[in-house]
Amino acid sequence: MRSTVKPSAPTNETGPSPNWEELTQKAPEPTQLDNIKAQLDLVLLALEALAEIGSEAMLKVAAELNLEPMVADRVALWRLRQSNPLRKGQGGRKKLDVEEARSLVLISCHLAKQHQALIRRAVALLEQMAEQNREPHTVALLGDYIDRFSNTYADRMEDAENLSAKELTNLALKLLIDLLFYSSPGGHRRLWLALLDRAKN
Repeated sequence: MRSTVKPSAPTNETGPSPNWEELTQKAPEPTQLDNIKAQLDLVLLALEALAEIGSEAMLKVAAELNLEPMVADRVALWRLRQSNPLRKGQGGRKKLDVEEARSLVLISCHLAKQHQALIRRAVALLEQMAEQNREPHTVALLGDYIDRFSNTYADRMEDAENLSAKELTNLALKLLIDLLFYSSPGGHRRLWLALLDRAKN
């Protein structure tokens, strides 16, 4: 079977791979951080929609990874995610520093690894639907994920009214495929590289 799933993130597989500390030593430019904030929030939104997890699961992972200084409680987590410039409302903090961004990367990838079996099942179904020329939402797992993602995006994001149902579906499915790669060993490196790459655009 020919796979239709390809990583959207740069793989950096040629030559010696830098470790996490080396990779994150160079901070992104300040102008890149807005894009990074938006992308990180969307990755977490996709995890929420697929695995039906909430802030408690994210805070538990933060504690397991000794990231509580960065993500101490629900309010701190909300402020970090509300720094996404696409979000509705003006109550959130508008600044996300590099250490906080790194923390959200580690939390996101740890959650993706925890739910890797579910992510793999969803992506396998997506490939199956593509081979059969069927719409993804006709399968319960994918349909429920797309609905939850689209509804949550509409509730939280300023630009939701400018996106069609098809565009939201495509975004949800793109993020689902990304999660597969972020759930693999070295997923945090892949996500960090993807964030830096997309922030240049």
